[in-house]
Amino acid sequence: MITGQPFNDAYRYMDWMLTVPLLMIEIIFVMGLSPEETAAKATSLGVAAGLMIVLGYPGELIIEGDLNVRWMWWTLAMIPFLYVVHTLLIGLQGAIKEEKNEEVAKKLNMVCWATVISWCTYPIVYVFPMLGLDGPSAVVAIQLGYCVSDIISKCGVGFLIYNITIAKSNPEGYAQVH
Repeated sequence: MITGQPFNDAYRYMDWMLTVPLLMIEIIFVMGLSPEETAAKATSLGVAAGLMIVLGYPGELIIEGDLNVRWMWWTLAMIPFLYVVHTLLIGLQGAIKEEKNEEVAKKLNMVCWATVISWCTYPIVYVFPMLGLDGPSAVVAIQLGYCVSDIISKCGVGFLIYNITIAKSNPEGYAQVH
């Protein structure tokens, strides 16, 4: 039944509040940092990921009317997003370079890039209403877009983290796991 109320993504955002910070923490855990660095990076990335989601949610409720408010929330959510991107692509490079196993180092670099690239789909989906989609078309496009983004980012990145863990657990190196 059409109610005139916007589709509420509260369940999706609650899922993201759990899974996105955990994904960040998993990436940090496979880096092989010192316990102090692991705690600091896991905390800062987990908080940034959570903040990104909290800031994005209010704008998600606006798919028509004054979309400037949606743009405002998008912009605010992009601040912690850019922090995460910077940390993954620049801030963790030292730890990746210190990795003794070359294949693991490649996978660590790949997981950082895969996370950033897959996460770039979310801000694009978020702006669908600002690109001219409205009403039911906007809702369907957003839901399909987020589903595709979730599959790529969670399953794809999760699989890479799994492979890093297997490689680090294998004393002969990465040769047996592809």
